[in-house]
Amino acid sequence: MIPTDQLTDPAVRAFVTAVNSNDPSTFRGTLTPDATMSDDGSDEDLDQWAEKEIFSANGKMEVESEADDGHSLIANFHNDTWGDMRTKWRFTVDGGQVARFDTGQA
Repeated sequence: MIPTDQLTDPAVRAFVTAVNSNDPSTFRGTLTPDATMSDDGSDEDLDQWAEKEIFSANGKMEVESEADDGHSLIANFHNDTWGDMRTKWRFTVDGGQVARFDTGQA
């Protein structure tokens, strides 16, 4: 596993830290105002998805590997709804914030 504080891209590092801190306000601060996302190829409402999959379900990410200058991760994701999942994450970063992320099972 890669410790969160050693992730290459600062915006991605802040995103993972906010997820693992279960802090919606800090999480939202890691994103551009118009950020978008998809889950398993389907675009989702980011705020609704984050509340359901991360914050109300105690979501946590353990990063297994990173690529593409830190913009692609393989992570073990756990939440109280689905349990443990091996997931892939792809981030588009703009101006030091996450503008889009795509996630799904790896």
